[in-house]
Amino acid sequence: MMGETMRDTYGKYLAQLGGTRSNLVVLDADVSSSTKSNYFAKAYPDRFFNVGVAEANMADIAGGLATAGFRPVVNAFALFLALKSTDQIRNVLAYNGLPVVLAGAYGGLSDSFDGASHHSLADIAIMRAIPGLEVLVPADAEEVKLTLDYALGRDGPTYLRLNRNEVPSLSEKYGMRPASLAITSIRALRKGSDVTIAATGMCVAMAVRAAEMLAIQGISAEVLDVTSIKPLDADTLAASVAKTGHLVTAEEHSVVGGLGSACAEALAERGMPFSLRRVGVADCYTESGPYEKILVKYGISAEAIARQAVSLA
Repeated sequence: MMGETMRDTYGKYLAQLGGTRSNLVVLDADVSSSTKSNYFAKAYPDRFFNVGVAEANMADIAGGLATAGFRPVVNAFALFLALKSTDQIRNVLAYNGLPVVLAGAYGGLSDSFDGASHHSLADIAIMRAIPGLEVLVPADAEEVKLTLDYALGRDGPTYLRLNRNEVPSLSEKYGMRPASLAITSIRALRKGSDVTIAATGMCVAMAVRAAEMLAIQGISAEVLDVTSIKPLDADTLAASVAKTGHLVTAEEHSVVGGLGSACAEALAERGMPFSLRRVGVADCYTESGPYEKILVKYGISAEAIARQAVSLA
């Protein structure tokens, strides 16, 4: 079932963590009402910094705060973190291994009405190419909390990609992630033998629905929840694909450089024979429109995942 938006869950939990982490500081690029870092700003105004529309400067400031013993969490739209502050993220934060959390809001197509200028479809590709920077994409509210906890516990920088909208709760149907299973481990939500569906972010719920559709057709799909794009849990992925021989990846991102590319690279390096289909946005620019409608228009839906699985199984 649907709950509060992912951004609200994030903002409230960030403020909650502020009560137990006295060195936690939060920065925003003048969009705190959108990223929901305003929850933290209201609770701890002396530890909140609105730097204005200056994402590159914000990354530099966060780096300086990190060297002084603070734990900065940087907030901006995902597209602008990935494109406007890439130099600073690479050369200041990642190169020096600074413990800064980069929270990219409005990932994918979720800034739906602002079109190609704001849709973030290359951020995963960019961020995972930066050495030392880990990339996490939560699938529901519970994973938002787990990824933020994990990122704040790291000694290096982490990119946390967040969706704007409401997402179904996987925890209610499949239970919380077992304590023994790290956030960097792939979680199997459904066992299957004919095809593996590896999904990330809001596409995980779609993958589950696709598996249910496929079951009606007599196709057994294994559904993998891939929260960590980098590092990628290649062992669990390979074990599943070795069993099924077929892989469908699903992501709210370009098919170039994201989850599909990461999975293909990992499996190819192992010399595994497998067939692959990637569900995501084709190599194109997108347009404005209602969120659900543009997702479908650009090929991101449970039905699209099921069609690709049928073409393989």
